[in-house]
Formats: sequence, structure tokens, C-alpha cells
Amino acid sequence: MDARADPGVSHGSPGQPRSSDTGAGVACERWPVVTALVGVLSAIGHVGYQPDWKCERCREPWPCPTLRRIPRDQLDPAALIRMMAFLVRGAIRDLRGRVEGPEPPEIVRRFFWFLPLSDDEARAIARRLR
Repeated sequence: MDARADPGVSHGSPGQPRSSDTGAGVACERWPVVTALVGVLSAIGHVGYQPDWKCERCREPWPCPTLRRIPRDQLDPAALIRMMAFLVRGAIRDLRGRVEGPEPPEIVRRFFWFLPLSDDEARAIARRLR
């Protein structure tokens, strides 16, 4: 049985705090492909949450190495771009300025691992999202 279907189990969406209902369903209603992707990520258990952006399963920085190892031919880049664009702004806000934390361009490259971004492109995206 899918744990997400169990009304007694509370599951958040990637990037959303687990402790409260933040209205994440509204964003997912606007982006049905993202909703499907969130379900897949939740099923494999490698989901990251605010504010630390660590993988719930392996505690690595999210998106974690397990998620990044999914072969590119099994990914839907359009859906991933929309999902990561939705999440990366919050990650930059949460992680920027932490002691020994990643800089915004590093966060952009981390969340868009499936795109061949140059340093200049990652910096430009990070500036745009601040």
C-alpha cells in the first residue's frame, strides 16, 4: 500500500516543512507534472525538506547522490526544471549565509544537476532568484 494514500500518515512535498500544512497542494494543483514527480520522489524516499535541504533518507545534501544517479534517459527534464525552479529559490534563501554553507551559484548547480550549467550561467540564475 502506498503510504501517501494513508490518511493517518502525514507527508509533505519536497521543499516544504514537514511540521505544518503550508498549502503545497496549491502549487501542485498548478503543476500536475510536478505533482507526479513529487509522488515518485516520495516513493523512493529521497526527498529534501526546508530549511536544511537534507535528504530524508540518506541525510546527504538534497538533491542527494541517489537521486542524481537516476539515468538521464529516465528523467523528464521539463518536469524537473519546473520542480527545481520552484524549490531552488527557497533553498537559496535557507542556505545562503550559513557558516561553511554553499554559495547561491553552488545551490543552483546542485538543484539543476541534470543541466550543463557553466559557472557564469549558475551565477546569473542565482542573481535572478535572490
